[in-house]
Amino acid sequence: MSRILITGSTDGLGYATAEALQSAGHDVVVHARNPERARALHLLVGRGAGLVVADLTDRDAVRRIAAELNDTPPLDAVVHNAGVWSGPAVMPVNIVAPYLLTALVRGPRRLVYVSSGSHFDGRPSADGIDWRGTRPGSYADSKLFVTTLAAAVARLCPDVLSNAVDPGWVPTKMGGPGAPDDLQLGHRTQQWLASSDDLQALTTGGYWYHRERQRPHPAVHDEAFQDRLLQTLAEETGTPLEVR
Repeated sequence: MSRILITGSTDGLGYATAEALQSAGHDVVVHARNPERARALHLLVGRGAGLVVADLTDRDAVRRIAAELNDTPPLDAVVHNAGVWSGPAVMPVNIVAPYLLTALVRGPRRLVYVSSGSHFDGRPSADGIDWRGTRPGSYADSKLFVTTLAAAVARLCPDVLSNAVDPGWVPTKMGGPGAPDDLQLGHRTQQWLASSDDLQALTTGGYWYHRERQRPHPAVHDEAFQDRLLQTLAEETGTPLEVR
């Protein structure tokens, strides 16, 4: 049994991932943005799931839940699922919060970052990005950044299995009712990478779509771009990513 945190788990793919992992016997920790949203998790919590509550746009709140998690039994895996499609919260939620949790939470040997096929439209530059979310950010850029973060962690932290996943364009609240991909397949790769002992699931540095390894945007494995992104995030947050 593994202990696994899933961010953004009140609905959609995050809820499906948490429910599947809990049903498979794992000890899950679910996350909600606020106490009102946490009510949607009552069934999982009632079956023993842990719960953390934090608005991921608030860096102090991210630091607080990281400290809370470090005071509990160590996590084996984190699924960085939380994400927003548009508006000022795009960069804080989609890349800054996953970066801070990666830098601050001790213990997990598996990290899964939910990306998107939209990352192919992202710009491989950290210049001029509003990391604090005072104006709307680019979803495509944010997903290129988080996919690059996954690859950078895989390179710099050889003891950690770090992968990014494109779950497809699925009919969730964010994806919309007309999304063409299969909702039932949307969470399974995250579940597999976070918990399976299959040989493929024990690899690192991948970009996956429905359990098939794909070739991401060329910038994702550009070590110079990885280093620039990590340096920018470290300077922006005052928190460097320690190699482990």
